[in-house]
Amino acid sequence: MISATTFGGADVDTQLIAKSTFLVIDDFLGMRGMLSSVLRNCGANPKSIDTASNGPEAIQQLAKRRYDIVLCDFNLGAGQNGMQVLEEAKHKSLIGPSCCWVMVTAEKTVDTVMGTAEVQPDAYLIKPVTEAVLTARIAKIKVKKEAFVDIDRAISARDFLKAIRLCEERAAVDKANAIELLRIKCDLQVQSGQSDKARQTYEKILATRDVPWAQLGLAKVHQQAGRHDAASQLLEQLIEQNRSYLDAYDSLAESYQALGENEKAESILDRAAALSPNSHHRQRIIGELALKTGKLDRAEKAFRKTLKLAEHSVRKTPDAYLGLARTVGAKADPQEALNVLSQMGKLFDNDEVRLRSKSVEGYVYHQNGLTRQAAEAAKELSSMLDRSSVRPDPQATREMAELLLVAGDRDKGVALLRTEVMNNPEDTQTADAVQAIFRKAGLADEGSNLIETSRKEAGELMNAGILLARAGNFPDALERMRAALERMPRNVRLLLNSAHIMLSYMERDGTQAALLREAKRNLQLANQLAPSEPRFVELMQRLDALQGR
Repeated sequence: MISATTFGGADVDTQLIAKSTFLVIDDFLGMRGMLSSVLRNCGANPKSIDTASNGPEAIQQLAKRRYDIVLCDFNLGAGQNGMQVLEEAKHKSLIGPSCCWVMVTAEKTVDTVMGTAEVQPDAYLIKPVTEAVLTARIAKIKVKKEAFVDIDRAISARDFLKAIRLCEERAAVDKANAIELLRIKCDLQVQSGQSDKARQTYEKILATRDVPWAQLGLAKVHQQAGRHDAASQLLEQLIEQNRSYLDAYDSLAESYQALGENEKAESILDRAAALSPNSHHRQRIIGELALKTGKLDRAEKAFRKTLKLAEHSVRKTPDAYLGLARTVGAKADPQEALNVLSQMGKLFDNDEVRLRSKSVEGYVYHQNGLTRQAAEAAKELSSMLDRSSVRPDPQATREMAELLLVAGDRDKGVALLRTEVMNNPEDTQTADAVQAIFRKAGLADEGSNLIETSRKEAGELMNAGILLARAGNFPDALERMRAALERMPRNVRLLLNSAHIMLSYMERDGTQAALLREAKRNLQLANQLAPSEPRFVELMQRLDALQGR
């Protein structure tokens, strides 16, 4: 081993190591001991070094103590691997923005390296690791971490405007990180509705040279604006030049789907999966596309692979189980579909999963001509919806409505689809999806009428509150807006308009803590649903001004 004190910058690096806390994660006792010894030789305090032999033990340690540096092996025996431990640590916010996570492993395969890169550790070191290499790498990462820690905190709090300001302030004094700060700033502008500003920066950069992150960023701006042809052309060029840029593959697949070119989307995801075959999220999307295009054997294979890959992942969801159940149900195996739903029920226990499970169960019965069982499932689903306060996502809502229309409570199915249109009255994709469900149920004319009347009703409900606010009657205006949000909880325009009325009310009559919190919740939800909405920035600035009073 080379001593940590034999290369330039040793004093600074040794001081950094000496004041840091460490967690060493490896399933072999001898390797944990060797890495701990390397750290001690680098200047670490023995009392600042903890160890863990597997994923659950590591998560327990991370929950008890904040670590500055984590050294984690990729292979940890049975159960979670190092990539999944990092994934869970991030998901549960067990590591802060200044924590340095280093994968230290003997794994050199492309699959492992690419898969690990997707969860973004700070470094990937191949064993054996010398003291000099380890110390130098940690020092380099920590310097950068310190430069970005305030920005990361603002991003974690979804305070994008503050994060943008911090990027600008840092870039003025930190020339070494200026390019990275510019990239982050542009990403934040896209997320906060300032897409035009980001687009101008991307285009200025690309006018002089091809920069992959700027190409991807510009493509995402096109996607937000619905310009999927332009986005796909840019992404195709990006992938041709950078064949390992996995984010570009995923974005290109999104544009192909939006253009209705599912075969192309499936093909591009296959290419991404060949590069990084251990992404359960990507495999699930492949399964969903295959199911949509009627390739049932392929869909089943993809969903089963998803379940295997996600077995120990904290980010596993019920979606692959639901997809697999629908797939084997479509292959005329209703009993296997029920078995899959039963397995899912043992892992996920909440109202939304139970609603979705019952919906798929009923639809599987309907597909296989089991009309009595389908009707019973639809009746149970209707009763569950009456008792539940859960508001399922659009895809789940449409699935439930489809079952209710064909096998049970037609009025409730229509009501669910009405809510979907009212939440997205100007979205043609929502309207097309709703119309397809009515057409499938033999109710095409009723579907067209529902879409038209739902759009009109959404506008009337929103305008009632706006007119009261314009007359200065803010209390009654807010009551109308809240009542409208009960009917349309994911209507972006309504969320933004309600926040505007709250802010105008407080600008006139003084701040109210509860109203500030309500306005912020509505704005953040609107931003999650529609990141490209430019009103978000203006309203957040007004909210910040009120909070500063």
